Amino acid sequence: MSGVAKPDRRIEDYALVGDCETAALVGRDGSIDWLCWPRFDSSACFAALLGDPENGRWLIAPKEAPLRTTRHYIDTSLILVTVFETTTGTVELVDFMPPRDGIADLVRLVRGVRGQVDLHTEFILRFDYGSIVPWVERLDGKGLRAIGGPEMAILRTPIPLEGRDFTTVGEFTVNAGEVVPFVLSYGPSHLQPPDGVDPERALQETKAFWHAWSNRCTSEGCWSEPVRRSLSVLKGLTYAPTGGIVAAATTSLPEEAGGVRNWDYRYCWLRDAAFTLRALGRAGYYEEARDWRDWLLRAVAGSPDQLQIMYGLGGERRLAEWEVDWLSGFDGARPVRIGNAAATQLQLDVFGEIADAMFQAHKHGMAPVNRWSAIARAFLDHLETIWREPDEGIWEVRGPRQCFTHSKVMAWVAFDRAVKWVEQLGVESPVERWRKVRDAIHDDVCRYGFDNELGSFVQAYGSKVLDASLLLLPIVGFLPPSDPRIVGTVRAIERRLLVDGLVFRYDTGKTDDGLPPGEGAFLACSFWFVDNLILQGRAAEARKMFERLLALRNDVGLLAEEYDPRARRQMGNFPQAFSHVSLVNTAYNLDLCEKRSEERV
Repeated sequence: MSGVAKPDRRIEDYALVGDCETAALVGRDGSIDWLCWPRFDSSACFAALLGDPENGRWLIAPKEAPLRTTRHYIDTSLILVTVFETTTGTVELVDFMPPRDGIADLVRLVRGVRGQVDLHTEFILRFDYGSIVPWVERLDGKGLRAIGGPEMAILRTPIPLEGRDFTTVGEFTVNAGEVVPFVLSYGPSHLQPPDGVDPERALQETKAFWHAWSNRCTSEGCWSEPVRRSLSVLKGLTYAPTGGIVAAATTSLPEEAGGVRNWDYRYCWLRDAAFTLRALGRAGYYEEARDWRDWLLRAVAGSPDQLQIMYGLGGERRLAEWEVDWLSGFDGARPVRIGNAAATQLQLDVFGEIADAMFQAHKHGMAPVNRWSAIARAFLDHLETIWREPDEGIWEVRGPRQCFTHSKVMAWVAFDRAVKWVEQLGVESPVERWRKVRDAIHDDVCRYGFDNELGSFVQAYGSKVLDASLLLLPIVGFLPPSDPRIVGTVRAIERRLLVDGLVFRYDTGKTDDGLPPGEGAFLACSFWFVDNLILQGRAAEARKMFERLLALRNDVGLLAEEYDPRARRQMGNFPQAFSHVSLVNTAYNLDLCEKRSEERV
C-alpha cells in the first residue's frame, strides 16, 4: 500500500484529534495523514495529506475491506471513535491526544466489539514535511525509536513490528473484549526516550478533561449540539501555552480543486479576534476569552506602523512563505506553501478588529488591561493618518491595493469603539477628535462606497463589484439593518452572490450551470447572511438557511473554509476556526430571535 496515493480523497473524510498544542487529522480509513509536532506550525511528521503515503502516515485498519465504517466523538470531546464492521466482526479504533504534562503523546486503541477481526498497521514516519527518513531502531523489545536530526518519536505497542522497504508494518487479530494499544510519543532526540503513558488511564483522564471543559458551556438552546461541537473545535485549535487560536490545523488544502490558492492557516489572525471573543463570551468560556485577549495584546504590542494581520502562536512576526516542492499537494493542488506572505500586507480593517475585540471583552465582564488605553491611543493616532490609503483588504488580495469599503468601515469601527469605551469608562482621551474622525470616515464610506445605480454598497470605491464582506456593515453597527442602503445591499448580494443557499465572497461571474467559477462558497459569509436575515426580521428564512449550513458539516460535525456546491464537497483548510466561530455566533443570534418571537406570542 505504501506509495499509492489515496483515490477520491475528500477533505470532509478527516476528523480532528488534538491536545491544545497541536493536532492530527485522522481519515475515515483509519490513517493519520497529518501531524505537526510539537506545535501546530511545526514541521509535519505525517504529511500524506499533502502528498502520498511515502510522505508519512500511520494506518490502522482491518485487512479485509470493511462492510461499513462509522465515526463519532465521545460526547463533546475530541476523542474519536472509528467503527469498522467486517464479515467476521466489529472493532473500534479510538484515537486521542492527552492534554500535555510535558510529554506529547498520540494514543490509538483497537477494541474488539464483536467476533474476530484481522488488522494491519503501516507506520511511515517522515520528519520535515515528509522529506527526512529517520533512523529506526527497536526499543526494549516493545516498540521502536525513530530519530532524524533534532527530532525523536517513540512507538510503543505489544504488537510485533517489522521493517519493510523503509516502512514499519505489523499484523494482528483482535477478538471481542480485547484491547490492543499503540502509543506514539515525541521529544527532542538529545534526551532520553520519554516514559510511555498508560493508555487506559490516559483515556480516562482525557475524557475527564473534556467533560469538565464542556460542562462550563452555557449553551442550552435548540442548537446546543452544533454549538458545543464547534466550541470543542475552537478549544482544539487553541495553543494552550499562550492562548493563541490558529485559523486551522492545516496548510495548503485548496480553495479550488487542483488550484494554486493554497495557503498556510496555522497562525493567529487578528481578524478572528472579535468574532471569537463574542462566541467564547456568549458560551461562558471567560478564561479562554481572556487568554485570547491577552495573547492579542502581547502580539500587537509595539509600534503601530508595524501592526500585522496575523502572528505566530506565541506572537512571532516572521512568517516567511516558502514552497515545499517535494509534496504533490492535496489531489494535485500545488504549490504546497509553508508560512504566509500575507502577514506583511496592509489591511486597515485589523485596527477595527482589535478595537472591537477589546470592546467585546469589556462587554463580557473582563477587567480592563491598564496598557490597553495607551496602546489604543497610539494605534488610533496612526490610523488617523492612514485610513484614507488603499490596502489589500479582508480577502488578502495579492494584487494592486484598493480602497476597500469593508476596510474603511472597520476603520470607522476602531474610532467608534474607542468613543464608546471612553463614554462607558470615562478615561481621559481626545474623544472629541475621535468622534470627528469617526464621522468623517462614515461620510466617506457612504459617499464613495455606495453605488446609487446598484442601490448597494460595493467592494471598493468606484467599483461595481459586490462583496460578501459588506454583510458585516449592519453587524458591526455601521448602519441599522432597516436602512434602505443596507436593505439594498443584502438584496443585491442575495441576487448575485447567493447560490444554492450559500454565499460566495465576491463577483466572479457565472458558468453555464449557474455557479461561479473557481473557489467554493465561503461558509463564514453564509453565516453572516443568516445574521442579516435575522436582523431584517426574516426569521423563517434564516432558520432554513442555517439548517442548510449545518447539513454541510461532515459526519463528526466539522467544517472547512468553503463548500463547493458543484462537486458537493468541502474545500480549504480544515477544520476552519472562522467557520465554526461564525456558526456559534449565528446559532446564538437565531436562538435569541426565536425566543423573542415566542415571548411576543
